[in-house]
Amino acid sequence: MAVTLKLSPELKDRVASVVEGTDKSAHAFMVEAIEQQTRLAERRKEFIADALKARRHALRTGKAYAFEDVRSYYAARAAGKPAKRPRLKRWRA
Repeated sequence: MAVTLKLSPELKDRVASVVEGTDKSAHAFMVEAIEQQTRLAERRKEFIADALKARRHALRTGKAYAFEDVRSYYAARAAGKPAKRPRLKRWRA
């Protein structure tokens, strides 16, 4: 699939400046940038879908993890300390 991008002169200059002195062409730089942004957008979309699924589950079951329990768990793990995984608790919306 052939695609034509219309870039402003300022953006063309910025891209040229970034690739100058590298072994990468402006085309390769732009393809890489589009690929990277597509991957990030896909990850963001998956994250939102997972969050909505978790929300539906919490509303359906009435159970969720307490923020403070999760925060303490990850803080301990980040410090290299042993930690018990948080447990689901009943809550009210």
